[in-house]
Amino acid sequence: MKKVIIDPGFWELFPEAQINIMTIKGFDNHDTPETHQQRAYLLAQAVKESAKFTAADPFRDNPVIAQWRDAYSQFKKRKGSRASIEALLKRANQGHVFEPTIPLVDLYNSVSLSYGVPVGIEDLDKIEGDLHLGLAKGGEGFFPLGAEEDDPAREGEVIYYDNGGAVCRSLNWREAERTMLTEATTNGVAVMKSVNAEQAARATEAMAELSKLVADFFKVTPSKQFILTKDHPEVTVD
Repeated sequence: MKKVIIDPGFWELFPEAQINIMTIKGFDNHDTPETHQQRAYLLAQAVKESAKFTAADPFRDNPVIAQWRDAYSQFKKRKGSRASIEALLKRANQGHVFEPTIPLVDLYNSVSLSYGVPVGIEDLDKIEGDLHLGLAKGGEGFFPLGAEEDDPAREGEVIYYDNGGAVCRSLNWREAERTMLTEATTNGVAVMKSVNAEQAARATEAMAELSKLVADFFKVTPSKQFILTKDHPEVTVD
């Protein structure tokens, strides 16, 4: 992957949006007993931080949730599709204990919870060609984790895609198994998306925090943070 490109159709739906990009290279993503407790603590602290985003009752009236539900009402999608941050916050609000999985997933989930922003990281080496965010033509191949058959994107659905098909469907609802992080992943591309200025400010802070966590945990230096807007819709990251 050399470029991240935000297609014109996306900006027509979300003209005030911001996409934050960062690459992380040369890390060891294997789970180890030595770091397991450290990541468990990080996730537990993030759950506590997330409470500031879920103070309203009912849950759907919290601004973070309401804003993303409104965004999801702007395009075609499968019934019941929700933003990844809603799913995380709902689990935290219900008292779910987030057990460590693999290191980089734990780091980005902790940041997502702490800042109330959707975060995704894909295996950089599995992206075929450039990574796009735009409207699906319909039929882009997509195999989510554990799927036994293709579940292609719908025409007009907002997706991340590359030359191999859909990478993530419905903005940040579900990612493809093909490009997801595994313990074997050594290079990744982190993406945060916002649909208004308030979200964008939190996302920029969140990406800076993720950069610090990655540097401390993996002892590697991530790339600088790239910010894409309607006026600057693509970036070369290679």
